[in-house]
Amino acid sequence: MNVTVRNRLAGVIAAGLLAVAGPAWAQIGPVQTPTLPGLPTGATDRMPLLGEVERRANEGLDRALQAPSRLTRLISRSGGRLEADPSGWPVVRGEIVAVDLSDPAREEALAAGFSILREERLDALDLTALVLAPPRRMALASAVERLRRMDPQADITFNHVHAPAGEVGEGRGGVAAAGPQDAGARLGLIDTGVEATHPALVGAAITQRGFAGPPRMGAHGLAVASLMVGRSGAFTGGAPGAALRVADIYGGDPAGGSSTALAQALAWMVEGRVPVVNVSLVGPRNALVERAVARARARGVTVVAAVGNDGPAAAPLFPASYEGVIGVTAVNARNQVLPEAGRGDQVDFAAPGADMAAAGQAGSWTAVRGSSFAAPIVAGLLARDGEAALARQAIDLGARGRDPIFGAGLVGVEARVEPRAMGARGRLAR
Repeated sequence: MNVTVRNRLAGVIAAGLLAVAGPAWAQIGPVQTPTLPGLPTGATDRMPLLGEVERRANEGLDRALQAPSRLTRLISRSGGRLEADPSGWPVVRGEIVAVDLSDPAREEALAAGFSILREERLDALDLTALVLAPPRRMALASAVERLRRMDPQADITFNHVHAPAGEVGEGRGGVAAAGPQDAGARLGLIDTGVEATHPALVGAAITQRGFAGPPRMGAHGLAVASLMVGRSGAFTGGAPGAALRVADIYGGDPAGGSSTALAQALAWMVEGRVPVVNVSLVGPRNALVERAVARARARGVTVVAAVGNDGPAAAPLFPASYEGVIGVTAVNARNQVLPEAGRGDQVDFAAPGADMAAAGQAGSWTAVRGSSFAAPIVAGLLARDGEAALARQAIDLGARGRDPIFGAGLVGVEARVEPRAMGARGRLAR
């Protein structure tokens, strides 16, 4: 990026950060400046040093600018399994998802050269998705638009891929043991598979199931699971020792994390009557996932999701932004919101998400950063205390009352353990 453009963008972000400076920024230290006209006495004492604002603005800009390149890399590394939708988001190549496609439209589509790849019945959600391939030599985006014209009342969409909303130390995944069958899990996790034998998780009954092949342990899911139900020495998750049902929607598949897999995982959570499900993943709005989330909520499931790390000016990410989902942002060790964290009405709570340890592969510990790791803390607390009680416990850090940066406030501060306290190895992966 051109340096001048970058500096201008950083200036815009810095101005925005100054505009919302409040109790969370107060911890940076007072600034000895005269009272400014139009500001109440003492207001300038809460403003951060300009150098600190610029540094944080650039840090947030760095992370926001990584989002498009991260998605591009995801596509390029898929071996041709993924392509981009018109907005640039990764989708499964050659797959169109149709919900409530009428019989006449179905016949018309088949006559036009569309073919049915599979029909996915999600009985627990009373939902059926038809997955079709486009006619030969027709671009996927064009095929989606053509199918929409055939049946304007149906929900026709791409099979979007969802990405983790946080960063962990480097490492390779391995096949995850299925674990014992849960006897009424209190919590559910939709992510990668986990290492159930990790010291942080040995006290929790963990059931795993794969929705993109056999369950496969991944660093992201393991770290998130530990912050939900883990317990080891000084380390405790939101609901330590609680039974956990893990749905691996990646399975080592280059096209893992698809919307169809996520919907299947939600149906499995409903079948198991899991009351609280954490999804530390982000994607664009998707008709199938939105329907699945709504049906799961109607059946008593509380869905918790990370708001994402694409920057304060980014468009809302999903599933955190679907109606009724509990969206969670992240703060650092000084209870300052991460510069890269999403903002908006989708933010319901803030929780620790940086400067802290989580479970790492092969029994190790690692440093983590991102809203991915704040969401599981909130999920665990919700399973333990309920939303009303959690809201009463929340520490109001932003503008008085609910606000688009911290939501109802900060919870779960006791879940943050410094990386060095657990002997964490490695730094952020990207």
